[in-house]
Amino acid sequence: MKIFYVYILANKRNGFLYIGLTSDLPKRVWEHKNGVVKGHTQKYSIKRLVYYEVFDNFEAAEQREKRLKRWRRAWKDELIETTNPDWNDLYKEVVK
Repeated sequence: MKIFYVYILANKRNGFLYIGLTSDLPKRVWEHKNGVVKGHTQKYSIKRLVYYEVFDNFEAAEQREKRLKRWRRAWKDELIETTNPDWNDLYKEVVK
């Protein structure tokens, strides 16, 4: 069974955010951290994994990603702070 992740990256607390979807979270976050991914995350140095969710099917993950992208900023901040109140980088948690 394949696992999918919806994740949120930030450059700092209350800074720029990026919401993405992947089937390999450690690899994808590494790519963001090392500037492999061109565009928004590279331009604004968005490298800190602050939130992620796990899904067992692509359709559910894709639907969640699209929904989160439409959310108001305050809702996104609140979502992050429910599990990560200090906006710590969770990357080490996912590369165990």
